[in-house]
Amino acid sequence: MNNVQLKQDESIDMPNSPTVQLLIHGQSVDASNQATFERISPIDGQVASVAAAATLADVDLAIASAEKAFPIWSKLSPTERRLRLLKAADLMDARTDQFIEIGMRETGSTATWYGFNVHLAANMLREAAAMTTQMDGSLIPSDVPGNMAMGIRVPCGVVVGIAPWNAPVILPTRALAMPLACGNTVVLKASEACPATQRLIGQVLHEAGLGDGVVNVITHAAEDAPQIVERLISHPAVKRINFTGSTKVGKIIAETAAKYLKPVLLELGGKAPVVVLNEADVDEAVNAVAFGAFFNQGQICMSTERVLVQDGIADQFIEKLIEKTRTIHAGNPAFKGHTLGVLESQRAANRIRHLLEDAQSKGANLPLGIQIQDTTMQPTLVLNIQPEMLLYREESFGPVCTVQRFSNVEEGIAVANDSEFGLSAAVFSQNIAQALDVAKQIDSGICHINGATVHDEAQMPFGGTKASGYGRFGSKASIAEFTELRWITIQTQPRHYPI
Repeated sequence: MNNVQLKQDESIDMPNSPTVQLLIHGQSVDASNQATFERISPIDGQVASVAAAATLADVDLAIASAEKAFPIWSKLSPTERRLRLLKAADLMDARTDQFIEIGMRETGSTATWYGFNVHLAANMLREAAAMTTQMDGSLIPSDVPGNMAMGIRVPCGVVVGIAPWNAPVILPTRALAMPLACGNTVVLKASEACPATQRLIGQVLHEAGLGDGVVNVITHAAEDAPQIVERLISHPAVKRINFTGSTKVGKIIAETAAKYLKPVLLELGGKAPVVVLNEADVDEAVNAVAFGAFFNQGQICMSTERVLVQDGIADQFIEKLIEKTRTIHAGNPAFKGHTLGVLESQRAANRIRHLLEDAQSKGANLPLGIQIQDTTMQPTLVLNIQPEMLLYREESFGPVCTVQRFSNVEEGIAVANDSEFGLSAAVFSQNIAQALDVAKQIDSGICHINGATVHDEAQMPFGGTKASGYGRFGSKASIAEFTELRWITIQTQPRHYPI
């Protein structure tokens, strides 16, 4: 993470509510019917941004623009695509302060979080730039005399990226970086919770000289989402879709894509477990759990939701985790005294309160209580969690961490796998052989040994199993997601045909 810090007496000035237009074929345009919608800031209830509410006609224009740009962008040399993506990365870094200001206003987290978003997103563009020469293929032995057979990777065409609000720079950048590197053009559907933040990404890419129509950005009102998404997926020119968001919406995306026979990459919800074995360094485990559970108010798909600690160190671990959690404070992110910001919306706060009160009513122990005022929630721990409690199964997506005890390694693995989700996980033990053996048995797309569940790097294969989705983002692993594998043969000598 880059170090975005404020002095003790400093605060960040919040910008005036920006007006957000669509980005279609390199032009900033209003919705065709002039409709707009407001994003309300979770910090103070004031208008954070006013954005164009795209119509179906606007969606069609954005796709048509991307389709028109595809032959130009896809035929650029790998080096030229690389240079333009590298320029975009530098421009993104240069606008870090602007991303921080707008991001805080729209989604309520801290300067540290948005600064990290820009840092990682820029690196994703750089890593994608390095991949422009990696769309390679292979020669395949043929039984036909004089026949040279090849399997080569080629761009698909128009790719739709659908991004959420919780990592408002990282995730939309991830939705378009590798598709662009592979030679595709993109229509990005921004989240209605952060239209100004994600529209700024499109502006950066356009200023970098990618070309008109290579990246188009659509913003829309929440009530229009179903028809907008249906049109984006169903349009004949769209060849691939990638979606990051909740499992509930991911299933809708998958069903819609299946209806139109469109491949889709899904990165969905999580309920990340951390298995803390008797051989763990307790202090390291406590620090990693606190970071993984509470960073960005727990609003990360990889957030630590479940801590499973072995009996031999459970008392010590729980005591230290409680004390660590007491030192972490949430509040207005414009002031440095608050380690955490606020939740994304009042609706989110109400949902988390319901989960906690249900657990408490069924016997759970909350040593730090439930401290939620409007969208400000102090981090909390839930002990004695039981399967009949809603929180046992459901993703809280808030600064909430449950703690369970287990007696032996086999039980710990079984409880870790007792979830429909399988995105990120972690194992703590100073016995690396033991930790690696446990990690191999946890059903998740990602597992870290002696590290937090929240960990992302541009070059890593990122994705989950089970209800956490399928497919992989990240560098070379995602080339197959955003290219077609084409079989081409060259007949080098006369061939005998039976008729």
